[in-house]
Amino acid sequence: MKLHTLKTTPGSRKARLRVGRGDGSGQGGTAGRGHKGQKSRSGAAIRLHFEGGQTPSFRRLPKVGFKRPYVKTIFNVVNVGMIDKVFEAGEAADETTMRLKGILGKAKAPLKILANGEITKAIKVKANYFSEAAKAKIEQAGGSCEVESL
Repeated sequence: MKLHTLKTTPGSRKARLRVGRGDGSGQGGTAGRGHKGQKSRSGAAIRLHFEGGQTPSFRRLPKVGFKRPYVKTIFNVVNVGMIDKVFEAGEAADETTMRLKGILGKAKAPLKILANGEITKAIKVKANYFSEAAKAKIEQAGGSCEVESL
């Protein structure tokens, strides 16, 4: 095989489309730009995020303190009754030990302790959030509540 014997595969090299060269070219007349309108004219440049004259989204939304209303925080929730059932007195109950004992799912979300059920043992509980009633129940049973930052 020599360089002068090499040939391209048929169909691999395509001729450049020459627009606006008459009706016989297949792209004559409007040269593939359609009829009328801003994008059919020469020099047309429509800026990014242009919404066709409608007030754009960056002008419709408030600039400070806006929070999307449909986004809500999802928590991993554990009740004090379940902690009392699974943990022994004096044990530390945190996210990893709850996972090992099977009372916490796999979802990566903040851990919140709620007050459903009764707690009778002194357990040291670590979580991201506590309800006021849960905190009161844990401390009344002789345990402690430690808030872990995210």
